[in-house]
Amino acid sequence: MRTRIALLAATFLTAPFAAPLVAHAQPIQGVYIGAAAGYDLPQNTKITPLSNGFGAAHLHLEKDGGINGLGSIGYGFGNGLRLELEGDFFRNKMDELARTPFPTAASGHVNRYGVMANALFDLDIGSPYIFPYLGVGGGYMWTRLNGSFTEPGGPFQFSTDDTEGRFAVQGIFGLSFPIPHMPGLSITADYRFTDITAGAKFSGTETTAAGTSTGRIKLGAQYDHSFLLGVRYAFYAPPPPVPAAPAPVAAPAPTPARSYLVFFDWDKATLTDRARQIIRQAAENSTHVQTTRIEVNGYTDTSGTPQYNMGLSLRRANAVAAELVRDGVPRNEISIQGFGETHLLVPTGPGVREPQNRRVEIILR
Repeated sequence: MRTRIALLAATFLTAPFAAPLVAHAQPIQGVYIGAAAGYDLPQNTKITPLSNGFGAAHLHLEKDGGINGLGSIGYGFGNGLRLELEGDFFRNKMDELARTPFPTAASGHVNRYGVMANALFDLDIGSPYIFPYLGVGGGYMWTRLNGSFTEPGGPFQFSTDDTEGRFAVQGIFGLSFPIPHMPGLSITADYRFTDITAGAKFSGTETTAAGTSTGRIKLGAQYDHSFLLGVRYAFYAPPPPVPAAPAPVAAPAPTPARSYLVFFDWDKATLTDRARQIIRQAAENSTHVQTTRIEVNGYTDTSGTPQYNMGLSLRRANAVAAELVRDGVPRNEISIQGFGETHLLVPTGPGVREPQNRRVEIILR
């Protein structure tokens, strides 16, 4: 119980502080699907007898490591947040029923399957090749207990093939690895902690020295640690840029003799002291040349979504224009445009933080 609470609390507490690290470089926007399979490592499960054949024993069901598989469909909002619906399957072999004062042999399998609803948050650690994510989920899982417990050298046996469902929760930590040149396709690696809550009751046949009768047992919480590898495909991932493709927005013709570049920190639209010096120089020179119009054009690198970068480039252009006005340039002589991640000064692929591309260009016409 303490392990489950600590894991889920850590997941909830980490997500808000991770918000500034939203994976702008590879956001999932729109519908995606995924599938994964791997190894399940279960913890021992407490069993409470509801009939007399077990006596007053303290029981714990020991299960061998088994398999875990899942399939999912989800929707990404483009800002790191994803919601998904997931189907799960676990299969473990029963190993032994730990019983005081002596163990009881166990044979058969424990199969579990159900549906979970998950909320996940993608993180950006500064690399275009790996993106961690955290998540929590809740849903309903059915447990099928198919096997028997036999007392070595004694007459007692309990056999069951029964299915019961209970509420389940899980915590998720994973890594996604985008496949180069295949937009939308990623390899995933997950660790998941799952808790199928206590209370599921199973009926069966109980044989003792007194004869055969109906017996019942109740399972405690079922804790599982799963390690999964999988694939994920986002349907609406943008294709990689083609260098020869025409630009969607015509950039203003460069005028080197009357052009000034102001650079910005990553994901910022605030002016540095050096930026203010350059803007002041442009403002002063605008009074010494035959200027009819001053163009202020904002740009970004490729580390954000196109929509986010368009807004960021416009905020940068507005910050520079406001500084020009403070330096004495009439506002009606300034035209402001944001071009987002188009017209890169240094050509790069998607998701690259290139300082030379985070700029505003002041052009005196």
